[in-house]
Amino acid sequence: MSSLVQSVDWLAIAPPTLAAVVGLVVLVADLFIGEEKKAVLGWVSVAGLAASALLLLPLRDGDRATFCLTGDAHACSYTADRFTLVIQFLVLGGALLAALLSVTALKDANKDLPEGEFWFLLLSSAAGAALLPASRDLATLIVALEVASLPAFALVGIKRGDKKSSEAALKFFLSSVTATAVSLMGVSFIYATTGSLYLTQIADKIQHVDGQFHTLAQAGVVLTLVGFAFKTAAVPFHFWVPDTYVGAPLPIAAYLSVVGKAVGFSGLILVTVVALPSYGDVWGPALAVLAALTMTVGNVGALRQQATRAYSAVRLLAWSSVGQAGYLLVPIASAGYSKDADKAIGSTVAYALMYAVVNLGAFAVAALVARTSPLNRISDYRGLYARSPLSALILGFFLLCLAGLPPGIIGLFAKVTVFAAAVDAGLGWLAVVMAVNVVIALFYYLQWTTLLFRAPEGEPEKHRVPAPLTAAIALTAVLGIALSGAPQLVLRFSATGLF
Repeated sequence: MSSLVQSVDWLAIAPPTLAAVVGLVVLVADLFIGEEKKAVLGWVSVAGLAASALLLLPLRDGDRATFCLTGDAHACSYTADRFTLVIQFLVLGGALLAALLSVTALKDANKDLPEGEFWFLLLSSAAGAALLPASRDLATLIVALEVASLPAFALVGIKRGDKKSSEAALKFFLSSVTATAVSLMGVSFIYATTGSLYLTQIADKIQHVDGQFHTLAQAGVVLTLVGFAFKTAAVPFHFWVPDTYVGAPLPIAAYLSVVGKAVGFSGLILVTVVALPSYGDVWGPALAVLAALTMTVGNVGALRQQATRAYSAVRLLAWSSVGQAGYLLVPIASAGYSKDADKAIGSTVAYALMYAVVNLGAFAVAALVARTSPLNRISDYRGLYARSPLSALILGFFLLCLAGLPPGIIGLFAKVTVFAAAVDAGLGWLAVVMAVNVVIALFYYLQWTTLLFRAPEGEPEKHRVPAPLTAAIALTAVLGIALSGAPQLVLRFSATGLF
């Protein structure tokens, strides 16, 4: 019997591997470093994530694959193609910005958050998230999903003695475990009907399933989609999002809103477009309905937030992220109807890149405000321009990007791209639902934006902004402004090349 696996391409697997190795180094170093020097672990983690992202540069010239079957060069467990590199860039970049926010958060927490464990968990989750878009068999896909998710549970509940944090972690854990169980059931059905775990082999074999197994195959497709719908926070599997974001440390809420979504959506794309293209008539309509429900429920939930309620700013961003998940689902649903699935998926990736930059930026400014207003109410942002003019202008820009209004050209461009994907696929009704939701979202984004420039209540206080927080805000602002000046770069960069 021939060997099942070829030699390992170490360069191809370097980005997630380095993140994992740095995580282990930080965990061991934590045992030998005194309390007064724990801060160095954060900077080692930031450097490790930056190095992992830089390791993507040597891979950009061509597709690389490893862990392949010797009898079938196209059946590989790990592939570093264009799609993989773009999502890995998004994941590692998002984790790097979350790490910069975390450096300040850990310092402000004054030993309430265990630093060594925090950085180990963040790096482990980032390694799993970077592995997932490269996964090309269902076993690796599920393992990567869990490696990304399990440390995230602990990060959400890492605040010592905080009941809100513990409750958020429990809700997140129970919903995610349920999602994994449903996904595994779906995967087992697909394996039972095709006899393969490799996505390319499944795509071919599932077209020739015996009639008696056809229902089993369809059930497998649906259950696998339901599992990933939990991860993407699609309605009705979104119930964990608001409480989880409020209970988690703010940098972790930012991390989940971007990297967590990237994990769910890249897995969903691989399962639908790569493994199950012939079942587009099953998952296409299902995802279209999910997209419509998700964007509507998310935006209505954000609209209902009361400005004076505790943590209303974080809750609004949480419900907004549910609404944004609906927009992200639209091109994936369109791929089930479209002859050019690659173009449709490129629209999702383009929107995800825009969303990652501006949402992380919005969370960075929220982290700045939370330093003086721990309850982080929307009303706490009143008169921010008088206290910190640059921060107010930057947050206003990010909110306009999320709303899709000038000068946030990148947000408008991303929404038009998604809208065009729905129209091209003949999903006119979904395009109409999206247009209505964009109008709903305009109201609460503009309401928050105008609050920034109102006269403050009382004398405005000015506070020094820590360097890591300044770096995170500045980096996202520069990226957002640059992309608004040349939005076509996003579409060109996000061309996936899945086929």
